[in-house]
Amino acid sequence: MTIREAAAGLRARRFSAVELATAAMARIDRHDPSLCAFITVTREQALEQARQADGELATGKDRGPFHGIPVALKDLFSTKGVRTTAGSKVYENFVPESNATVVEKLLGAGAVLLGKLNMHELAYGITSANPHFGAVRNPRNPQHSPGGSSGGSGVAVATQMVFMAMGSDTGGSIRIPASFCGTVGLKPTYGRVSRFGVLPLGFSLDHVGPLTRSVRDAGLALNAIAGHDPRDPTSSRRPVVDYVPDEECWIRGVRIGIPDSFFFERLDEDVEAGVRGAIARAESLGAVIKPVRLPDLDALNAVARMVLLSEASAVAEPYPEDRSLYGADVRALLDQGRLVPATDYINAQRLRRKMRREFDEVWQEVDCLMTPATAIPAPRVGETTVRLGGRDEDVRLAVTRLVRGVNALGYPALSMPCGLSVSGLPVGLQIIGPAFEEGRLLRVGAALEDSGVGIPPCPMD
Repeated sequence: MTIREAAAGLRARRFSAVELATAAMARIDRHDPSLCAFITVTREQALEQARQADGELATGKDRGPFHGIPVALKDLFSTKGVRTTAGSKVYENFVPESNATVVEKLLGAGAVLLGKLNMHELAYGITSANPHFGAVRNPRNPQHSPGGSSGGSGVAVATQMVFMAMGSDTGGSIRIPASFCGTVGLKPTYGRVSRFGVLPLGFSLDHVGPLTRSVRDAGLALNAIAGHDPRDPTSSRRPVVDYVPDEECWIRGVRIGIPDSFFFERLDEDVEAGVRGAIARAESLGAVIKPVRLPDLDALNAVARMVLLSEASAVAEPYPEDRSLYGADVRALLDQGRLVPATDYINAQRLRRKMRREFDEVWQEVDCLMTPATAIPAPRVGETTVRLGGRDEDVRLAVTRLVRGVNALGYPALSMPCGLSVSGLPVGLQIIGPAFEEGRLLRVGAALEDSGVGIPPCPMD
């Protein structure tokens, strides 16, 4: 059931918000002990919010499609009176006095908050194997990674514990779990959604966005959370539009660019087959498929890594000096960042601006790009290398190399499932577009989804 279907059911009195919340909590009780998607479950608060939603809907007060809908938040969104850990011992007992802007917007829309979701420590990694709050597991196969850093968000949506989960994306951390768990994940344009009250990782790379069960649900979520926020100095004043694609969604004449290099190099065979199949489906729907040459993606990824190493270590400077508070992998990355010279960081930012200008020219030729989201399906837990294109590659690099550069550019990107590997693991399709053209990406994604591109629901029950 999607958000739109649940919203219609609530208004038709086929079930109540309390029943939706109770059913969601039953699924959490059943599946979370083995999957470890939640850090904190806010049961009493959720039931009170659900009762309030039922009362308001009964009297004709309708806050919109999220009214009475169970959702959850990656545990770096500040929640008033509810601890916000960022998956770290550093914040283990941090209880905010106010809500993040996104949380205020969701609560104002009548959403029912079921809790805070597990994640890679400090959002700095791709496995969500959290050493402090437990390792998140992939619901399709617990022997495989759910991705990160928003691993709990991907799992909670894929297992239908919640209808929507908020995540953050600094180098792929929404799109990677979406790809590995088989959900939709949307990284909006930098500045489209306020980051006020969201614990940071990389000041100039952080984006926040939703993971959902369908493309149109991602549009509904963006409608609820987008917009200018004076408390976030990076927040855009660009007007918000209706991001939900029409029921009859056409992409005839849409120019879809297929990169002639990089994105289709060293791919798992099942990933390439799934993505090529989605491209063929788009062409059959009338889209114009155009080969396109992009600027140097390897250089862009190097820039993004340099910026993140520096900014993450700068963010961590006020943290306690007790090194035992950090997991080994995060501690090593923070140490590396402290060794980056200021000149390298500044030059990386200069090159980043130059490459953004070069990439902006691509949108004169095409309306969006279509690529794999990750080069491989979810790797096995603990797997460190994978063989692609006849050579061994570090799993972290294989997982992030197709998504990281988009953060440095600030463009919106959508990940959606486009098939299963022979072992039954999801394959993710990535659609990238110009700044503030989320509606275009969602329209393309919805048209593909309507035509049958996707995967069966996660077989948990």
